[in-house]
Amino acid sequence: MKILVLVKYVPDATGERGFAADHTVDREASDGLLSELDEYAVEQALRVAEEGDAVEVVVLTLGPDDAATAIKRALQMGASAGIHVLDDAVAGSDALSTSAILAAAVRKAEPDLVLCGMASTDGAMGVVPVMVAEHLGWPAATLGASLEVADGAVTVRRDTDTASLTVTATMPAVVSVTDQSGEARYPSMKGILAAKKKPVQTWGMSDLGIDPGSVGLDAAWSKVDQTTPRPPKEAGQIVPDDDGAGSAALVEFLATGKFI
Repeated sequence: MKILVLVKYVPDATGERGFAADHTVDREASDGLLSELDEYAVEQALRVAEEGDAVEVVVLTLGPDDAATAIKRALQMGASAGIHVLDDAVAGSDALSTSAILAAAVRKAEPDLVLCGMASTDGAMGVVPVMVAEHLGWPAATLGASLEVADGAVTVRRDTDTASLTVTATMPAVVSVTDQSGEARYPSMKGILAAKKKPVQTWGMSDLGIDPGSVGLDAAWSKVDQTTPRPPKEAGQIVPDDDGAGSAALVEFLATGKFI
């Protein structure tokens, strides 16, 4: 069985983040890394591989040259190979174009199961997994808090505010998992060294049979028209607790803010 994990290279949430002149994410403003939510998908794929026989885990990313960092991290965790969809034409692609590109790459890779994180930590839309499934004509089982693969089907438990639902899909299928599915492992020294020898393929739009003019910012159906920097944080209010004044000021603050 072959599991393909879709991973994304995103700006580090602890660094400076902003937008470029064309209102796309400024990926030069801070270092990037493998999206934390995608690490859970990699972890679930590796667990399936550990429990089964002859299970291959391949990671696929769509992004610029630096996106190879996301593949490298997944290989260090234990994935066996990587695929980097790299083409200048895709810069600025929206979710529709991104899902079409990823679906074409999935067809070319021919996996039995596609795993994704619940959302990316930069866009946070959470729609790409089901869009990819729609392009492929495959079933989608999303937001899984647990995952099980057996007898040609994949089953996930989806936890809601009021109940837990069990969803089963026949494979091939697209599945997304949440951060409740299981803590992602840290790469071991052995894994870090082994990752250097693992194969990584690079595909462009011509390899996927996609017209470069149909993707990218100019072809996007949705764009960011305007961005406004977040205002700087204001200094907090300090009230000395002299003769019980602190408790009175606290009550007044809570009442003014309608917290009580």
